[in-house]
Amino acid sequence: MARLADYFVVVGYDLDKRGGSEGQGHILQRFPEKDWEDNPFPQGIELFCQPNGWQLVPERERPSFFVSVLTDINSERHYCACFTFWEGLDNPQLQKAEASEVDEDEVPGLVQPAQVFAPKSLVLVSRLDHTEVFRNCLGLIYTVHVDSLSVPLETVIGNLLTCVIPVAGGSQRTITLGAGDRQVIQTPINDSLPVSGSSVAHLFRQLGIVNVLYLFCAALTEHKILFLSSSYQRLTDACRALLAIMFPLKYSFTYVPILPGKLLEVLSTPTPFIIGVNSFFRSETQELLDVIIADLDGGTVTIPECVHISLLPDPLLQQTQTALSMVLDPELEIADHAFPPSSTQPSTLKIQDKEIRAVFLWLFGQLFHGYRWCLHIIRIHPEPVIRFHKAAFLGQRALTEDDFLMKVLDGMAFAGFISERGPPYRPTDLFDDLIANQVERIRQEECSPHKVMNHIKELAEQLFKNENPYPVVAMHKVQRPAESPGHNDPKNLAIFPPLDDVTVQLFIDHAAAKLKTAPPMVRAELNGMVPSGPPLGDIVDRHGHVLANSARRLEVVRNCITYIFDNKMLEAKKLMPAVLRALKGRAARVCLTQELNQHVLQNRAVLDDQQFDYIVRMMNCTLQDCSHMDEHGIAAILLPLVTAFCRKLGAGITQFAYSCVQEHMVWTNMQFWEAMFYSDVQNHIRALYLEADGGEQSIASHGQQESGPAAGGQELLGALELASEQSRLWPTLSKEQQSERVQKEESTVFSQAIHYANRMSYLLLPLDTSKNRLLNRSGIGDVESVSNSYVTNSIAGSMAESYDTESGFEDAESSDVANSVVRFINRFVDKVCNESGVTNEHLKALHTMIPDIVQMHIETLDAVHRESKRLPPIQKPKLLRPILLAGEELVMDGMRVHLISDGREEATGALGGPALLPAEGAIFLTTYRLIFKGTPNDPLVGEQVVTRSFPIASLTKEKRISVSLSMDQFIQEGLQLRSCTFQLLKIAFDEEVASDLAEVFRKHMHKLRYPQHVQGTFAFTVGQSGKTLVEHKTKDKNQSIKTLSKNLVKSAKRTIGRQYVTRKKYSPPTWENRSSLQSELDEDEISVSEELDQGSLTLSSTIRSSDRQTMSNVVERACCRDYQRLGLGTLSNSLTRSKNEPFRISTVNRMYTVCRSYPGLLIVPQSIPDSTIQRISRCYRQNRFPVVCWRNSRTKAVLLRSAGLHAKGVVGFFKSPNAPSAGPSQADSTSLEQEKYMQAIISSMPSYCEPSGRNTLGGFTSTHMSTSDSSDKLRQPKIGALMKQVMGGKEDVPGTFSRGALGQRARVISLSQPRVSGKARNPPGGKWGSIRGSGRLSAYNPEVGNRLSSKESPQPNGGPSEALFLRQQRAYLYIIGDKTQLKGGKQDSFQQWEVVPIEVCDVRQVKNSFKKLIKACVPSSATSEPSMTFHRCLEESEWMCLLHRVLQVSVLVVELLDTGSSVMVSLEDGWDVTTQVVSLVQLLSDPYYRTFDGFRLLVEKEWLSFGHRFSHRGAQTLASQSSGFTPVFLQFLDCVHQIHLQFPMEFEFSQYYLKFLAYHYVSNRFRTFLLDSDYERIELGVLYEEKGERKNPQVCKSVWDYIDRLNKKTPIFFNYMFSPEDEEVLRPYSFISNLKVWDFYTEETLSEGPSYDWELVQRGRQERLAEEVPDKPDTTTPKSQRHIVWPCYDSRSRVVPDAITKLLQDLQSLEAELGLPPEKWKDTWDKIKANQRAEAKLENRPSFNSSLLMSSNLSHQRRSQGVYLPESGVGSSINLAMDRETSTTSTPVAGRPSTSTLYSQFQSTESENRSFEGILFKKGALLKPWKPRWFVLDKTKHQLRYYETRQDKECKGVIELAEVESVIPGTPTMGAPKNIEEKAFFDLKTTKRVYNFCAQDSPNAQLWMDSIQSCLSDA
Repeated sequence: MARLADYFVVVGYDLDKRGGSEGQGHILQRFPEKDWEDNPFPQGIELFCQPNGWQLVPERERPSFFVSVLTDINSERHYCACFTFWEGLDNPQLQKAEASEVDEDEVPGLVQPAQVFAPKSLVLVSRLDHTEVFRNCLGLIYTVHVDSLSVPLETVIGNLLTCVIPVAGGSQRTITLGAGDRQVIQTPINDSLPVSGSSVAHLFRQLGIVNVLYLFCAALTEHKILFLSSSYQRLTDACRALLAIMFPLKYSFTYVPILPGKLLEVLSTPTPFIIGVNSFFRSETQELLDVIIADLDGGTVTIPECVHISLLPDPLLQQTQTALSMVLDPELEIADHAFPPSSTQPSTLKIQDKEIRAVFLWLFGQLFHGYRWCLHIIRIHPEPVIRFHKAAFLGQRALTEDDFLMKVLDGMAFAGFISERGPPYRPTDLFDDLIANQVERIRQEECSPHKVMNHIKELAEQLFKNENPYPVVAMHKVQRPAESPGHNDPKNLAIFPPLDDVTVQLFIDHAAAKLKTAPPMVRAELNGMVPSGPPLGDIVDRHGHVLANSARRLEVVRNCITYIFDNKMLEAKKLMPAVLRALKGRAARVCLTQELNQHVLQNRAVLDDQQFDYIVRMMNCTLQDCSHMDEHGIAAILLPLVTAFCRKLGAGITQFAYSCVQEHMVWTNMQFWEAMFYSDVQNHIRALYLEADGGEQSIASHGQQESGPAAGGQELLGALELASEQSRLWPTLSKEQQSERVQKEESTVFSQAIHYANRMSYLLLPLDTSKNRLLNRSGIGDVESVSNSYVTNSIAGSMAESYDTESGFEDAESSDVANSVVRFINRFVDKVCNESGVTNEHLKALHTMIPDIVQMHIETLDAVHRESKRLPPIQKPKLLRPILLAGEELVMDGMRVHLISDGREEATGALGGPALLPAEGAIFLTTYRLIFKGTPNDPLVGEQVVTRSFPIASLTKEKRISVSLSMDQFIQEGLQLRSCTFQLLKIAFDEEVASDLAEVFRKHMHKLRYPQHVQGTFAFTVGQSGKTLVEHKTKDKNQSIKTLSKNLVKSAKRTIGRQYVTRKKYSPPTWENRSSLQSELDEDEISVSEELDQGSLTLSSTIRSSDRQTMSNVVERACCRDYQRLGLGTLSNSLTRSKNEPFRISTVNRMYTVCRSYPGLLIVPQSIPDSTIQRISRCYRQNRFPVVCWRNSRTKAVLLRSAGLHAKGVVGFFKSPNAPSAGPSQADSTSLEQEKYMQAIISSMPSYCEPSGRNTLGGFTSTHMSTSDSSDKLRQPKIGALMKQVMGGKEDVPGTFSRGALGQRARVISLSQPRVSGKARNPPGGKWGSIRGSGRLSAYNPEVGNRLSSKESPQPNGGPSEALFLRQQRAYLYIIGDKTQLKGGKQDSFQQWEVVPIEVCDVRQVKNSFKKLIKACVPSSATSEPSMTFHRCLEESEWMCLLHRVLQVSVLVVELLDTGSSVMVSLEDGWDVTTQVVSLVQLLSDPYYRTFDGFRLLVEKEWLSFGHRFSHRGAQTLASQSSGFTPVFLQFLDCVHQIHLQFPMEFEFSQYYLKFLAYHYVSNRFRTFLLDSDYERIELGVLYEEKGERKNPQVCKSVWDYIDRLNKKTPIFFNYMFSPEDEEVLRPYSFISNLKVWDFYTEETLSEGPSYDWELVQRGRQERLAEEVPDKPDTTTPKSQRHIVWPCYDSRSRVVPDAITKLLQDLQSLEAELGLPPEKWKDTWDKIKANQRAEAKLENRPSFNSSLLMSSNLSHQRRSQGVYLPESGVGSSINLAMDRETSTTSTPVAGRPSTSTLYSQFQSTESENRSFEGILFKKGALLKPWKPRWFVLDKTKHQLRYYETRQDKECKGVIELAEVESVIPGTPTMGAPKNIEEKAFFDLKTTKRVYNFCAQDSPNAQLWMDSIQSCLSDA
């Protein structure tokens, strides 16, 4: 029984303390005045009566009521029901007119009302939550007061305070307060279930399902939750509802449903809370950063960014949401039914409330089912002590990864849940019943929502019954105040009177006396055993990930163990890799532990060395795949085994397995040891009582406790059931029996604690106690620490010289280890002993014992360690030496490492094939490369050699990792090295490598990767043998390391002599000394620099400008040859200008003074003097002013390049010339000169000079273009479309485009006749569709795109634009500029140039994109996440996007140049994107650049001379290290590769050539791609040396020379398909769907490493051949010629060469055999081609422009939009136009033949080859129908071909006549054509099959048979 109300309080407005802005309340009266003993009076009630603060109001407000909740110090909740009404009083402001009293807020001028109203509150304080009863009671008191009823208030209050009701039990009480009222109070049946009324249903209505679920998960995972509402009662209800749905968990943090404004700082508390605050304070809650705010009035839940709420695990979340929506919105399900039922109203609120709670109860049933099987009972008497085994629970539920459940199980609420519901003997409630009896039902029904609903309705019924045990009786009778008309009249209302406390106190005393005499009410506690429900074991199978064919795997594990114990070691060794793989699965691990258990006799199993080794490896592998939580209990089962298996090392010395399995995190995890300890204690206590009870107890239990190895299969009593039984008997025992049992239990726990102290010291003390290993990792494992790399046999090598046992250090060391282990064990013992109630004496005894245990163990270990060292060392594979280049030297000799597999699956055998990785070998660091060479660990491929290497200069990222190798479980330190040649070395240092050695390795690598100066790179140091780059060893402190010192010291000595040379800048001798370039340069650069005078001269002072020699040197540069080829100006002897040429070669920059990064000679307009150039150059960034770099030989349009303008120059440049300016300023004059420069370029174009040259779009007929007039008409509008695409940024793409192959939005350009908008004119050739952008173009330059696509451009205001008529022609010069730079420029209608703003990818974008690309192509670890697949990563890298952008701009420029407009590319600093675009344009437009010479020239001219910053972008030196690697040149090569793929016949070089350049431009093997400009190269003397220096023929300094040399030897760079079209301009597709991933990024050859250092690969192959030869020929069995080609291991091109390469190789070997002098392959090839041509002429066959399509890669198709076939047979040529945006032919044909059918197609028009043709029906293969086909009998080719139709060009099939055996008349078979005579059938029999034919009639059939017969006889 409990009091209905503890206190009654009257709180009023405190007039005396009215100062400041807010008033205060104070307690006027309280009853009783003494505190109850069991329930003190809560403080601060006055704050909670007016949470918004006490204020006077000018008008009376309505009475209000709400309940706040206060929590006292014992976390008991007190419910304060506040009833507030307003009483009038005279305005205190008017009474006291002193200024001091006036509030600052109140303006004195306002008229104050005469009367104001003050709030007064009646408060009931109770520990029961009966909101409605409180409302009625307080309402009654108010009514008695207001309506002045005859009952004295004292009586009512006295009755209220003395009213006593039961807390629970489902009884019904009627109470009256003596004012003629009557109320019925129903108490809940079971008070453990919360009472919610209809608050839960209201909460869901206010916030919605998802929001409440968020709040629910947030409350369970301990986040801070704040409710806002303007209603107090709603806040209380919402908080109550949230607690109700958390049942059976109880919220144990701060809980304040209504927080007064004065206490708002509570919200910044660090602990979780659920708090409600009035919306009035919303602004104060805005700055809370980690609080989830639920606005009940607005229905929103705001989750701050920094808060991450873990949601329910997946299927559950979905099921819960479904169930909730079925409860809240039953109509949703039948909303689509054709005949919906008449009414499906949701239940009433009260019922709905219970249904929602039932859903959450059901949810907890699913979350927690089986929890009782993971309880460990560690004491039964005097009080049960219970612990929950979290890891086992998560493991068995297969939810270890689940964030939500982890947090819930770690939370306070769950701890409370275990301590409340853990005890096995207690009253049970609805939840216990659910867990015990309905789990099975929940599991079966969870997939059918309707069954779930039925279950939920049943639960809801029970919950409803609990709250409303009786049908509602209408016995309430409560007076309400009468609503009289004058009710609100202030005069009527008397002030609430002070009450007589004596009277009230009398009532209370009277009741108290009565209670004393009354007999005590005893409510029987119905305790019982709590059933556990079904065990977890069988639940797992659904979630647990059962591996495929697991039975087979278990078989393998069992067999292996049997072999080991039968001593069949070879068999075991073979199975080992399979076993280690199988042990990834849980079943196999359990199987292993069971098998090992069987081999243990009396806790001991002695093995020999090899057995021991294998068993330890298996244990290690098993443990390695367990997490540190050990959720499957594997480590727990292994724990007794590691102390059982052992081997004898010597007399009396035994080594146990535990000394070899210590390297696992699980042993340092305190929770693991606790769980293990509790599980063992439970088993022992269980045994204790089972013995005590003898055989009397024969109760069969529901199951068997699953934890701990002692679990047998007999039908014994489970520990919880046993404990429950003992708890039941406890009260019946005598005192002695009780104390005896307590003592027995306590000593059981104590003995276990000693046992565990021993066990822990076994696993925590390392074998070599001088290495403090596990616990210095702060118990969690900090992987940096030195590994105690103990391998089961000792290691010969650096580890062998151990510490000197005699020295005094040893003790100090080991004691340090001992201390940390002792501390760890002490912490453990303290925790478990306190929890399990061990006596203090015992605990002290333990603490004294532990250091002794540890010390003893250390002593035994010392002996073991000493002996284990004497074992013979393990055989390790010998280290293989790498082959080095000439001039390449080892910096560090091989260090033994393991190469670990990364994210590429091919090498691991995951995609089939052998597991080449992991491999064991050594890593070598040379002056040029990092090389790994070794053999795979997998014994099946153990004889293969694995090589991975990359140039040290290409290293982009180095990161330390720690790796545990699968064989021996030691965590090794390792490195992960990434290179921009798309290689990744993931290595783990072997235990024999000392960690300081690894550190030295890293330092060296860094010094080699980032030399101080470019002269430190390999390309410079290579030829100078003896000057290797190890000079820094002199400074190194690590001289003690023996392995290194030898070669380091040597090289250091050599270096000292050379140091001053490298430091001083090299400045070339003055030009006079270089009179003859050749002779001077024969000396190498060092000697040159030594004979220099010591004053280091700068370049400009050395070269004298007048010197002719300068020019001849500069002319040496190939660029001038190219300029002459293009007709851009010549350099005659006297350097005179030929005046009629529009351009000249200017020497203004010969001293590199105008622009450092430009070449010495530049092409500029003839009319511009050098002085102007110097001025113009200042307007451009880096002074890179516009220069001409290419001219179109047909249209004479020129291509210019420059940097972007300086920001200040832009506006001046584009300003219209006639704008008024304030005086001719400097800026204006330069801008005029710039205009002059532009004009000079424009006037150089022939089209400009001709009068008819205003080439408008309509009649585009300037003379020099009339030849291709028709094609141009077709092409014109196209440019506009292109232009728009290029100008539009990313955002312009309308959202509707379908995604391209790689997910990027490809912009489709239709080739059909699209709808044309009303106004657009339709040019004669048919309009090409242009993209309709989303209109963002207008911000820049609307007319450019529009005019080009010949659309009118209305003015922004809608009027017709006047300039339109003047600007219909194409501009003469287009300037491609950067969008961001061109803002603010006005276009002038009379200028002849025009700006095309494009978005350009900046260097940062390229850099980031490249990083992501590398990670996609060479991932560092395998991942199964769907978001991380190769294609997804590739798409996210946006690399393809960038290629698309560059190609798109290039194609646009090509189009413009081809139509006769000049183009100036003026982007960024003019050395990245500009260079890419300009080079691609020339490559696409000019076939010369697609040859070897041309491409070299293109790179030398555009990339090297024009100053692309190779060193800077490649981060080649220390200075540029921070800028990072930016592969601008690689991007260009990739673009060339894309074009090469689309036009395979246009390039003289092969794809390999591009890969070769891509590899060597970062490798620093050659000097070609070093330094940033010609200026720097001259300064270092590199520029002109390439032609000289031939002293050391092995060392090529220029990549081009190397390629030339190699090309003479082997056709590897040559493209056999090369058959260029004359003057063909290529226009590749640039859509992302047309781009392919370059295989350079993804391929690798593990057998020989990268193939780009050709001589290495060749030497490697020769060595391998030499090894294979000596084997004696095996006479017995024929040797197979077959060879398996493995992906990623073999080099495909070598093992399976293409046909031509193979033939050339055969020729060479034949020549060698015959002893003929070998002929160069090129000569052979040219001869064959010449013969081919001659034959073609003789046979009068049109030849393929000199091409010989002998290539094996015919997969490349030349797609064509049309094949133009003239009638005459002589000299006709096929126009193999690319199937691209524009067609160059005027006769489109539908077919798209592939190269393979070109031959046959060609003859299609020639009559003589078709000796007979016509339609025949042909019977298909088995079960296929007859079909008519067009057959052609071809005598010359001796074949019968057939086509779908007569017009068809694609041959469907060919019957070779050589294979035909006979032609005979046939018979009709099934399905033959109807109505055809029998004689029309004939059969053709070949060696392979019989063809059945049918002609139209018999004569026709006869004709066919004769013709075929005659062909056969001719042959």
